[in-house]
Amino acid sequence: MGMTDTVTSFDDRAAMGFVLTLRRRWADTLYPALQSQYEAAVAHRDEAPTDGHAAAEVMHDLELYPWFSWIERGQQKMMWRAVQDAVISRWNELAPNLAAPSDPIGSLELDPQLELPRYYTAVDIHLQPGGVWSDDTSALVYEEGAQIVMLRDNDEYRFHTLFAETAMPQGTHERIVDIGCGFGKSTRPLVDRFPGAEVIGIDLSAPNLKLAHATAERLGKPIRFRQADGAQTGLEPEAADVVTGTMVLHEMPMKHVEAVLTEAARLLRPGGSIRFLEFSRTGDPFRDATVYEHGERNNEPWIPVLMDADVLGMCERAGLVEPRWTPFDERERGLSTDGWGDRPEWHFPWSVLSAEKPA
Repeated sequence: MGMTDTVTSFDDRAAMGFVLTLRRRWADTLYPALQSQYEAAVAHRDEAPTDGHAAAEVMHDLELYPWFSWIERGQQKMMWRAVQDAVISRWNELAPNLAAPSDPIGSLELDPQLELPRYYTAVDIHLQPGGVWSDDTSALVYEEGAQIVMLRDNDEYRFHTLFAETAMPQGTHERIVDIGCGFGKSTRPLVDRFPGAEVIGIDLSAPNLKLAHATAERLGKPIRFRQADGAQTGLEPEAADVVTGTMVLHEMPMKHVEAVLTEAARLLRPGGSIRFLEFSRTGDPFRDATVYEHGERNNEPWIPVLMDADVLGMCERAGLVEPRWTPFDERERGLSTDGWGDRPEWHFPWSVLSAEKPA
């Protein structure tokens, strides 16, 4: 369900349309202008910055930087306010979208006794008020907000479909576990790609899982959704062919990232694989600087920490082999050893973390 198809209030549509346009101009106009100023400043230095942290020091002195910084955070706050107002004003009509059918083809396993980690509840990730776990409205707010953040280029979840088609290991898989599945946007394409597999979605948020389950049922996709910590899924060991996750590791501290990778290794049968769509350093100091600071301004404090962390070493300590990062171009190529291509506009430089469990 997309709010754009169901919102009838002109004010709601206008508010979200304004935020979307502001974000687009920030990405395709202000970002390239800031980069031009950066390149001009670097040209007058004896030594160019060699990493994102050094590039950020140069960037902070640029004329356009205060505008770039303020608009990035400001439009994010405006977005959540607009979407939240739209959902709450029509909650009686929208609430049935979270209702499970009486004869499901999949399943939903909620754990009312689950204690949510402090890191998860202490920070409103993405600046979404109350996070994605506090009440049922948060799931529908997050679903619509996630589309605007991606400039509505991911309305049909083609990013996630491209990930399933190009980044997942080939072959016949019996079980795939999706950690941090949210409202199911990353999980549903796995069913399409591997129709014979048992697909399990794991998430901490009960509201997200309710929406994920209801949507999967409406679309006829049999998925087992389970409320659990990705570091302690409660699933049996060595039964999964693939453990995956999209856009989740950068939303937790590094001790938890390592615990999730250790749990993934436990879940994999020998010869199984992990595939996580995430952030890594790009080698472009300016681009890396803006991603570091995106984490700060978007209330995602572990983005820069993840980018600097030895994640490949974490994989090896978990018993996985051949860990590597590979660029992911969400426009059309998907997994791409050639990098992200020529991208003048702001975009998320996604990478895929891959590793295998020895056979």
